[in-house]
Amino acid sequence: MQLLPLAPGRLRQGSPRHLPSCSPALLLLVLGGCLGVFGVAAGTRRPNVVLLLTDDQDEVLGGMPFSEYSTTNCQTGLQGKELRQEHLRTYLEPSRTPLKKTKALIGEMGMTFSSAYVPSALCCPSRASILTGKYPHNHHVVNNTLEGNCSSKSWQKIQEPNTFPAILRSMCGYQTFFAGKYLNEYGAPDAGGLEHVPLGWSYWYALEKNSKYYNYTLSINGKARKHGENYSVDYLTDVLANVSLDFLDYKSNFEPFFMMIATPAPHSPWTAAPQYQKAFQNVFAPRNKNFNIHGTNKHWLIRQAKTPMTNSSIQFLDNAFRKRWQTLLSVDDLVEKLVKRLEFTGELNNTYIFYTSDNGYHTGQFSLPIDKRQLYEFDIKVPLLVRGPGIKPNQTSKMLVANIDLGPTILDIAGYDLNKTQMDGMSFLPILRGASNLTWRSDVLVEYQGEGRNVTDPTCPSLSPGVSQCFPDCVCEDAYNNTYACVRTMSALWNLQYCEFDDQEVFVEVYNLTADPDQITNIAKSIDPELLGKMNYRLMMLQSCSGPTCRTPGVFDPRYRFDPRLMFSNRGSVRTRRFSKHLL
Repeated sequence: MQLLPLAPGRLRQGSPRHLPSCSPALLLLVLGGCLGVFGVAAGTRRPNVVLLLTDDQDEVLGGMPFSEYSTTNCQTGLQGKELRQEHLRTYLEPSRTPLKKTKALIGEMGMTFSSAYVPSALCCPSRASILTGKYPHNHHVVNNTLEGNCSSKSWQKIQEPNTFPAILRSMCGYQTFFAGKYLNEYGAPDAGGLEHVPLGWSYWYALEKNSKYYNYTLSINGKARKHGENYSVDYLTDVLANVSLDFLDYKSNFEPFFMMIATPAPHSPWTAAPQYQKAFQNVFAPRNKNFNIHGTNKHWLIRQAKTPMTNSSIQFLDNAFRKRWQTLLSVDDLVEKLVKRLEFTGELNNTYIFYTSDNGYHTGQFSLPIDKRQLYEFDIKVPLLVRGPGIKPNQTSKMLVANIDLGPTILDIAGYDLNKTQMDGMSFLPILRGASNLTWRSDVLVEYQGEGRNVTDPTCPSLSPGVSQCFPDCVCEDAYNNTYACVRTMSALWNLQYCEFDDQEVFVEVYNLTADPDQITNIAKSIDPELLGKMNYRLMMLQSCSGPTCRTPGVFDPRYRFDPRLMFSNRGSVRTRRFSKHLL
């Protein structure tokens, strides 16, 4: 595939071939607010950044089987405790796990975050949070539809000009390269089609709509290119690898670069490359404590799951788990090729590489066969590995981070003044550099707007309208009132999750993850009422936060001060604003 910058009609919007690169004085004018940490001294160059984003890759259930928890979870399902005899099966193929090279080339060469979360367990809202550095209630992308603001005209007009890649391009003089899945509705005719190229991208190779491996269409700088089903030229993960290597070969050598590579794996339809289709034949989905059990004292959507699951459902999810791992082997190859090329071109030591996912995934937990969208750890916790200049190898950080922090961190690396942004997230660059006595957050917000169908599913005639994702065996994974908001809290003494649903019950779920890491026991009715009230108040405040107010001390932060007067405003209680109708 021939690598080209944006078409001539768009060159003024940021082709690297049209940036001033000869005169330091002209370069200073272009960089504006991006001279902070690294500056532009003679003989120095600001770091490059690569962001690798997978699709639906969990951390808790073995999607990134590197941490002690994940590996043990895959092998035994009970973190070392004795299992019932019928669950003693092989869950982890000893000879190989997916992403071994990724672990060695990124994780072991830098830092692995063991507490990385997404603010919404669904592709489009989560990706919007990565790009904008904002919680969903501030970027207003609430689901995967145009009506939910996913790649809509409103998103394009209001949010795209202020994404961190747009700032890198316009304010910091970075070459910016995108390849892969952007947002689920990208390319929709009602939102500009494939001709639309978001502001801020020098090179644009974006997938039309949702993840596929074959028979897809790419927008190549605004021009459609169809691909078929020939593995050697069409397998999407490999195509993304090849065009990324081309960029590294043909980019300008006068400016730093930012690359975002968003793979389809391990999203459905889980189509592995031919050489990997027989891998992991002895691998099954983890049988952890919350596998195939009834979700007692949980929201009605969880309680409606059929327990025990049918044999066909279990076979389906085991097969899905295995195929997901197979697709990740090609991602592992992509990472290896990319790192080797960076090393060959002499760029590796001046390049930060981030590896993460847009959300987690579940396979049989609480008898929900397969999907994401739920408030539990398996859906909201993701892998995050980072290597780069100044990061010591083989480190693990337990600091609480979220994907809204990626944009601020990358802008911080570029030297941009974060006070000029409206982002909700925080730069974790000081964590990467091993800063001591760092004041950091103790909680993050998780919020989700449920989706449902207006009509009855013909394959599940017994179900009422208002539900969706009802497969297999008519077990529904989503509904209109599966709308919730949570405070995920981690401090020296507390590891809690507090959640409220926006439904007629105003259902509440609370979990002590120190005592109950599988989130089996909802302690909402037994927890100290005073603590429950503080968590409720903190949730209300986070759901109406913006920018700096999203970074105020949490309930278990020594700096926290509880002021019940702030729970109300002239417009009424915060509760009435939390699930604001303009988001629906």
